[in-house]
Amino acid sequence: MHGPTFMANPLACAAANASLDLFETEPRLAQAQAMEAKLMAGLVPCRDLPGVLDVRAKGAIGVVQLKTPPDREILKRAFVDQGVWVRPFGDIVYLAPALNISDEDVATLCSAVVSVLKDTQAPGHKGANV
Repeated sequence: MHGPTFMANPLACAAANASLDLFETEPRLAQAQAMEAKLMAGLVPCRDLPGVLDVRAKGAIGVVQLKTPPDREILKRAFVDQGVWVRPFGDIVYLAPALNISDEDVATLCSAVVSVLKDTQAPGHKGANV
């Protein structure tokens, strides 16, 4: 059987339990709802880009779905050039920031996604999938 890297790891289990305890003392659900709104606001400009199929967010995950799978290596390099680490997966570019990330950092991540997709999804670009 193949499982996740931290499957049944005692330290990872202890960290998970401690994280779950925070749901009782901190407003995690409200933070996730606020993050959803920030991600949608930041990623919605992608809707008008060629090659973009959908933009959506649920809780602390924001997704830009492309019409066809992109050249992930081109996208990864472009994100690093923007100063962010974003890992495309299949036909999606997604963000799953920590709930305690600053508004400025969320804006930086979203801006990088918009910028990179605007550049790389333009017709004629080597990595375009339109």
